[in-house]
Amino acid sequence: MIIDFPLAESVLAAQPYSRVIGARLAVFETGTATLEIPVRDELLQHDGFVHGGVLCYAADNAITFAAGSVLGPAVLTSGLSIDYLRPARGRTLLARAFVIHSGRRQAVCRCDVLTIGDQDTGEDAAGTLCAVAQGTVLTRQPAPQL
Repeated sequence: MIIDFPLAESVLAAQPYSRVIGARLAVFETGTATLEIPVRDELLQHDGFVHGGVLCYAADNAITFAAGSVLGPAVLTSGLSIDYLRPARGRTLLARAFVIHSGRRQAVCRCDVLTIGDQDTGEDAAGTLCAVAQGTVLTRQPAPQL
């Protein structure tokens, strides 16, 4: 698969919700993708933590981009599970996804969702793991004829 970073960036930019959230594709390489989201007040829930829906969005999109790096750009998530490990606080949310297994029509991926720059705890460089996710992504392209 030829990795086309500008194409991947344009796909992300074409998603209205991604623009609202402020997501940026930081890494897009064969079998891996990382999304960055700047944390702002509009993304927080009532206790001041990043809303779980934002964490799930980040995991879903990072997983889909990681899978797309091996399956091609015409992909859709067919299943996703996420476990929230701790409240997300910080300046930046990172979703780092990688392909565990892929075939011609689907890929299974894992994703770690972290926050960077938690002013309260001083954690910055390594980040704080907030959630883990696993997803299955299918290609919309027909299977090649054998």
